[in-house]
Amino acid sequence: SLSCSGPTPSRRETNARDAIWPPSMATPLRLAALLLVLVAAFASAARADLVVSRADRKVDLTSHIVRVLTSLKVENAGSEPVSKVLLAFPNIQAKNLAAIRAFGTEGKVKGLSSVLPIEVVEPSGVPPELTFFSASLHKPLQKGKILHLDVLTVFTHFLQPFPEEITQADSQLVVFQDSSHYLSPYPVKVQTLSIRLPGGRVESYTKYGNTKLVDSELKYGPYEDVPPFSYNPIIVHFENNNPFAVAKELIREIEISHWGNVQITEHYNIVHGGARLKGEFSRLDYQSRPYARGVSSFRHLIARLPARAHSIYYRDEIGNISTSHLWSDSKKVLLLFISFVMAKFPNKSATHVC
Repeated sequence: SLSCSGPTPSRRETNARDAIWPPSMATPLRLAALLLVLVAAFASAARADLVVSRADRKVDLTSHIVRVLTSLKVENAGSEPVSKVLLAFPNIQAKNLAAIRAFGTEGKVKGLSSVLPIEVVEPSGVPPELTFFSASLHKPLQKGKILHLDVLTVFTHFLQPFPEEITQADSQLVVFQDSSHYLSPYPVKVQTLSIRLPGGRVESYTKYGNTKLVDSELKYGPYEDVPPFSYNPIIVHFENNNPFAVAKELIREIEISHWGNVQITEHYNIVHGGARLKGEFSRLDYQSRPYARGVSSFRHLIARLPARAHSIYYRDEIGNISTSHLWSDSKKVLLLFISFVMAKFPNKSATHVC
């Protein structure tokens, strides 16, 4: 608690795959296979007025939050001005989309970008397994003109632990699924995909032509002349021991006094969102060898507070926080560092922090 004032697989292939992957993983794989068929059938529905000259995607998998930066160079190859650009996502991804922002600038050379409004749309004649967003341009893109569009997307609960249960001594392995091709309703002339991994071992990854793993970066492409709605599934199975802290519930209480003081109390119900703990938990092993017996657990929480916050207190469900540090950085924002010396968060355990 914290308070302060202030191609589609055959049936045999599908069954074999289900035997390897748990149900939570097999279902998205079947959906991806279905999507391949649907996007091929609806490829003719793609708009022909826009062409993506280049698409570069950078995926950050260094934490439990997936961040994707897509840089597009879009050209109006039609005869009429275009005022909106469509962005497509498979429904299995869109359900985990936490934030999306678009920045655009017109011209042959990329200049200072401005924020573009984004809304969910339902175009006619497109696959129902896709979710579409529309980025509205500040002024219509004329014939032959070029738009530089950057799209930032953030996904939660996107990485799936595999195996789903691990012992206290095991490292945590997760699975990431996507497409090596940028899913676009427009044809793409040239495109690349770069995936940044947190380090550690990489169990496996899908290999196509122009696939390269260098240190902690996995690269796909470049691919040329990719048709609209092209989807080329990839799976990356890798080690990720970063904290998977998830607030299942957050309640904020704000009290404003007659004297102008503001008191804010936040109640968090926090769980470890990664692999579940298999077997018993040994606190002795954890304290004696924390980086070998509990490497995927997390030991602290960080709260970023307003610079004028004061009279700060915090506690958990048993009444105390073991160790804490409070300081301000160069931007005058106070940081509350809550350290759990006694490891209140072994894999998949829960606690209530106030």
